[in-house]
Order: sequence, then C-alpha cells, then structure tokens
Amino acid sequence: MTTRRTLLAAAGAATAAVTIGGVAAQAAPIAAAIPVAGDPIAHLLRRATFGPTPATLAEAAKLGVSGWLDMQLSPEKIGDGQCDAVVARLPLAGASIATVRAKLPVHSYEAFKQLGRAGVARAAWSNRQLFESVAAFWANHLHVAAPSSGGWDSRADYDAQVIRKHTFGKFADMLKASLKHPAMLTYLDNRSSTKAHPNENYARELMELHTVGLVYSEADVQAAARLLTGHTVGKNGGYVYDASKHVAGAVTVLGRTFADETAFADFLARHPATAQRIATKLCVRFVADDAPASLVAKLAKVYLDNDTAIKPVLRALFTSPEFAASQGKKTRTPFEDLIATIRTLGLGPEKSGTKALDAIYNALVDIGNAPYRWGPPNGYPDVAPAWASPSVFLLKCNWHLNLAAGWYPAGLARPADLRKALVPTLPATYGALIDALATRLTGTKLPATHTAAVLSVAGKLPTSPLTSSDKSLAGNFPYLVALVLDSPTFQLR
Repeated sequence: MTTRRTLLAAAGAATAAVTIGGVAAQAAPIAAAIPVAGDPIAHLLRRATFGPTPATLAEAAKLGVSGWLDMQLSPEKIGDGQCDAVVARLPLAGASIATVRAKLPVHSYEAFKQLGRAGVARAAWSNRQLFESVAAFWANHLHVAAPSSGGWDSRADYDAQVIRKHTFGKFADMLKASLKHPAMLTYLDNRSSTKAHPNENYARELMELHTVGLVYSEADVQAAARLLTGHTVGKNGGYVYDASKHVAGAVTVLGRTFADETAFADFLARHPATAQRIATKLCVRFVADDAPASLVAKLAKVYLDNDTAIKPVLRALFTSPEFAASQGKKTRTPFEDLIATIRTLGLGPEKSGTKALDAIYNALVDIGNAPYRWGPPNGYPDVAPAWASPSVFLLKCNWHLNLAAGWYPAGLARPADLRKALVPTLPATYGALIDALATRLTGTKLPATHTAAVLSVAGKLPTSPLTSSDKSLAGNFPYLVALVLDSPTFQLR
C-alpha cells in the first residue's frame, strides 16, 4: 500500500542521487517519469519567472507569449510598488561605496546582509520577473560572493552598477564594468597585482569563467595578468589605475595583441567561444540541464549578430522549438523551490521590518543556496544532480509545511482563508480536493498513488466524501498542501 511515508521516500529518492561535488549512478532527472501540463504559457512562466501565480498566468494568457515577453523585456514600464517598498527597507542593498563607508564600520557585514535579503524580496514579489531571473543569471555568471573578504563596501554597488545596470543591455558593457569594479578586483585578487608580482587569478577567471572558457594557454594567462596589473582599488574604496604598478607594453593573448584592458575585454566579449559559452549557460539555466546543441548554435549567432545584446538572445530562446519541447527537463534549485512556494501560496511581505526576510534568508543559508553566498568564483551549480540529497529534500519538506501552516516565518502576509484561496469551490471528495489542489499548485494532477499517499496523512481515501461541515479539513489542510508541494511534480521548473 502506498502511504505518505512511501510517497516521501519515493520523492526523496528521486532527488537523492548525488550531492554537491559528487556523482552517483542514479543521476537521471526526476522529470523523466512525471507528467507535465502542455500549456506553453505555464511552461514559459515556470522558467522565466521564480514561479507562476494565478495573476501572472492570467496576464500571460491574455498577452500571449510574444506579448508577455514584450512587456517583461521593458521592465521600466512595469509598476513594482510592493517590491520597491520592501527593498526600501534595505537601503544599503544597492548603495554606493561612499554611502556604505559613511554608514558602516570597516568590514561590517550589514551591506552583504541587506543585499542578500533584497535578492529574496525581488524574486518573491517583483512584477519584473524576467528581469530578476536574468539578473540572477548574470550575478551567478560574473559571480562575486557576498559575503567575501574585502568586499564589505563594494559588493552592493557591484550589484547595482554592474549586474542590474546591464542586465538587459550588452554583455560587452557589463564585462567592462566588472573589469574595473572594486568588488571584482578584490574578490579575484587583482587589486594586489603589480608589475613586480602579477596575480594571475583574475586573468584566468576572466577567460575561463566569464568569457571564452578553456581555450587559453598558460602563456595567455600570464600575458593577460600583465595587462591587468595596476588596475586596483584606491584609499576611498573606488577603482584606480596605478601606472607605477602596471607592466608597460603590449601583450599577446589568444593570438591578438592588446595595449589596454578595454580592448581586451571587448575582444573577449565578442569572441565566438564566449558566444558559445553564454548561449550554453542560458540554455542550462532556462531550457535543460543538457543544453540542446541546435539551440546553443542559434543563440550564439543571435548574440554575435546583435553585438552581445541580451534581449534578442532571450527572445530567441523563449520562442524556440527547443524551449517549447523542454517541459519537464529542469528542476528547481532550493532557492527556486522556496520562492515558488511563497509565490504560489500567495504569501506577501510583512507589513514592516525585515524579520520574515531574515528568516527566509537564513533558511536558504541552511540549505546552501542563499543569494550570492556561493564561495568559489564559478557561481552556484544550475543542474539537478548538484542539489539532489536527502538532507536538501528534508529541509524543503520542512519549509513547505511551515509556510503552508503559517508557523514560520509568521510575519508574512497570508490569505484570510488559504483553502478558499487555493481551492475556491469545495469538491465532493477528498480525491477531487487533492486533484484541484495539485492542479493549482503544480499545474497538473498527481498520479493516483501519490494522491492516495497524500490523503493518508488525514486518514482519508480518494473516495472519502467531503462537505463544508467536515471538521477535520481545517486541521489537515496545511499538511495536504505541504505534501503536494513535497511531490516530485512541484520540483519541476
């Protein structure tokens, strides 16, 4: 007999194939055996947002795929008052270096703290969902950990002036901005790179991670490091070029000769290998863990044809047949799971303060997926096996129930009646209730055996009658919601 215990065991096994840094034999994506709805609008919103809601689904259905993309690709035209009000409680989240230095003691973590919580708030409550999704992609691509040593005063400014400023612009401009930003120069050690002791760390990651990938030689790294010497951080925390620390003269990297770092960055941004790398990473982020080669080639061409502009690439991706055929081929990271839970349950920000945001952020720290906290410069992994472990699954189950029941964090705004908000019309049987609940939360019904297992927590069968006078429903409903959210189906993006 299938029970709640066996349902959780099956779901856990589906996600427990590997842990970060390890690979096991059972690494197939959980999507393989899970039916998904064929609605192209729902598919678009599951990938291009941090989780669909009834309101966003209705809006996108009215506009159509092309119309919704048009709207989201012009975020400046989208009102975002609720999210703006929450982020306003975090004034250092995008503050300038001078502002952070004026308000905080040296090496304070407060700006890091506010930046991370702003990342949670924007994902959960911004109406500019595509912008926020792509901003998160770029922050992970040109990664600077927060917190990180020495970046206490500059990391918030990096988010505002490098990532968010150029999210929908040209990658070449974003790369050049990162090249001269104190946060990047500090994180990858270029601020200490001198002609007497060139530091190769940033030169290597600039090519390997940020642009062309593993097509360089050690001689290329050494030459690039010499080119970047003297680009450092001044006493006021801002970028400076110190000619006395710079190795003079032109260098040759990847077969081309450069006399200054700006020309080098432009060359890297427009290199075919960079186009291939960014196209691949976009496909892994939004399409499938195994990036479709045909789509990678198309997107790389669009990227180069449009001089590294990102909007044409995004439009080509989301309107491609490969994207349409990719339903069930991506699973949610823990961050995406938690944010999607908040969004689908209709939970809003607390009326004032940031205690609930603190709790959400700390839950993400516990599971290893809080915004910007990945230590190495390669950014968070974006494939299912990296997040597949029993411990991760258990933590997700715990927060599904906490959020569904309203236990923690208690400060989030909630629908007055969660059952009526999720299933407005009470069905005649418990089985029909789970069908309606699963369709609302995941976009499709659960398999019959899963429905029976979910109901076992309430001691009910799918055929058990359900009426408005049923006294057990109110107490059992949060558990039923949580178990539907625990299902492998909800883990799909």
